[in-house]
Amino acid sequence: MILVIDLILHKPKAYRHLLHNVINQETMKFHGLLWKLAVIFLLFESYRCLILESSKGKLGSSNSVSSLVSICWKVLMDVIIGNLMFLLTFFFMVKMFFHVSITISRCIDLLLTLMISSYFKIFLIAMMVWDFPSSVIFIIELFCLSSNAAALKVMTESTMRRCVWTCFSAYAIKFIVTRILELILLGQLMQGWSQMPFTFSKATMI
Repeated sequence: MILVIDLILHKPKAYRHLLHNVINQETMKFHGLLWKLAVIFLLFESYRCLILESSKGKLGSSNSVSSLVSICWKVLMDVIIGNLMFLLTFFFMVKMFFHVSITISRCIDLLLTLMISSYFKIFLIAMMVWDFPSSVIFIIELFCLSSNAAALKVMTESTMRRCVWTCFSAYAIKFIVTRILELILLGQLMQGWSQMPFTFSKATMI
């Protein structure tokens, strides 16, 4: 519990102890833990997307197959493409700001650092029990951003300013890409729905 409290307070000693002493590639089954954390992280991301869709009133009122398909596509784009762009931007900013070589081992360490420092996403489970406004999700994301920056500072021994800019750039690119893809998908669906009556009327006339 002391370690958890220190992590919530963003104490560097707590992150240093967790990332260097408790969890590393030499002291435990590292790759098995990495896959488990990746699956848990993606599940939390999917649940976050569903909460945002339900807050817009689309999840509860979606009775048609097309609306359910569009929601599934939005969740997949946000979880897969959004996080892929997040990681690519994050690794690019790390290489540009910290001037380190991005090797496979280094990428794995940074990926594990991101997933562990995003532990605050576990509070999304509380939204299954209690009715919170959707703005709580943005507070959780903000806390995850600050936690990612604190953990990155421990891993790179760099300044907090560079770490914050690195994490903020990755979150910003993820948000922009997912919104653009959502608008493109919405435009395609609207175009498809607008052509359906025309096609039906033409078929009846024939």
